Amino acid sequence: MLTPDIARDRALDIVGRARAAGADAAEATLAASASIDVSVRLGALEDVGRSEEEELGLRVFVGRRSASVSSSDLSSQGMDALVERAVAMAREAPEDKWAGLAPEDRLMTGPLPELDLYDDGEPAPASLKEAALAAEDAARAVPGVTNSEGGGASASRLAWALATSHGFAGAYQTSSHGIQASVLAGGGGAMVRDYAYHAARHRRDLDSPEAIGRKAGERAVARVGSGKLSSGPMPVVFDPRVGSSLVGHLAGAISGAAIARGTSFLLGKLGEAVFAPGITIVDDPLRPQGLRSRPFDGEGLAVARTEIVREGVLTTWLLDSASARQLAMEPTGHAVRGGGAAGVSTSNAYIAPGAAGRDALIGDIARGVYVTELIGMGVNGVTGDYSRGAAGFMIENGEITRPVDEFTIAGNLIEMFAHLNAADDLEFRYPTNVPTLRIDGMTVASG
Repeated sequence: MLTPDIARDRALDIVGRARAAGADAAEATLAASASIDVSVRLGALEDVGRSEEEELGLRVFVGRRSASVSSSDLSSQGMDALVERAVAMAREAPEDKWAGLAPEDRLMTGPLPELDLYDDGEPAPASLKEAALAAEDAARAVPGVTNSEGGGASASRLAWALATSHGFAGAYQTSSHGIQASVLAGGGGAMVRDYAYHAARHRRDLDSPEAIGRKAGERAVARVGSGKLSSGPMPVVFDPRVGSSLVGHLAGAISGAAIARGTSFLLGKLGEAVFAPGITIVDDPLRPQGLRSRPFDGEGLAVARTEIVREGVLTTWLLDSASARQLAMEPTGHAVRGGGAAGVSTSNAYIAPGAAGRDALIGDIARGVYVTELIGMGVNGVTGDYSRGAAGFMIENGEITRPVDEFTIAGNLIEMFAHLNAADDLEFRYPTNVPTLRIDGMTVASG
């Protein structure tokens, strides 16, 4: 696999080739990855997979016209052909007065921050198999587990580089390790499934395979005998596994593209109270070992910890350079890149913990529902209307009681955000993390 230095030099090389071929400006990304995955089922090896990939993305500008191309052919002849094709496409593209590279005076300079994102050791397939088997064995050992969808372990590495024709060249590398198990409990038509997984930058920071498997088994068994609930308005409490999706809906609504198009339910809300008082939502791309940490953004801008929501008040949009120009604002360092033009995304986003424990958060709920699984994507980003299938447990007289499934939770994100409360049990386990969340007054309907 390419080292970060080699990836950066190759990205710089293709930018130079693009300028020589007639592009007024250019930017290139190069991603080189390697991964290995081992899966087992019912105590036997099921699959071992290994992949190595290199992909180059190039965007060129001819005046206000631009084009994006990508290729996995990194030979000198392949890059020349890629450049020729990109410049020819750009000359025929429509003009876009907002297109262009990031502001030169905003480019990151100096050494990259040390974020400890790379684990130099690569586990052997036999070691991954052992971890996968241990996770599945622990899950199947939980009384009440009746079948298995399998266990798995994986490891991957990535080197990512960005170079631009106006002075930026940077690269970094990351690693990722994961273990998961998925099992079934019950029998016949009443069989239910659940899972557990953990991912970390360093293998030493993973939960033990036995703990992951045991959690998967206990979750599945707890759902046996799921019944129906009666419909009506009630408090909905989101388990941290699924509550993070609410941050995703917020990120989509405050993306620069949605604001510039006028297609967001939060249009015109900048600087206003959008969430309940006391809710703070942070995006921190510089968190050491974070699963979405990055030393610079997808356009070469410096990144920083940002309070997207501070004490309920929306403080910023998420802007790349193009949407910032449209809105007469400055880019915010949230640009991300695939092979083409930049988009925007949060990094290690999280909802700050509240003051109350989980038990206190649900202690006064006479009748509500605790959601552990969400199904479907019934969310309208223009109006904020929200409706998703769900499964979980009843809350009765302040206690989590019997399992329930096949119901729908519905509301509007504007009202949901305004009534959101957070417990104090925040843990950093996922790319986006939240504590247990409660929203009163949602509509719950049995399927």
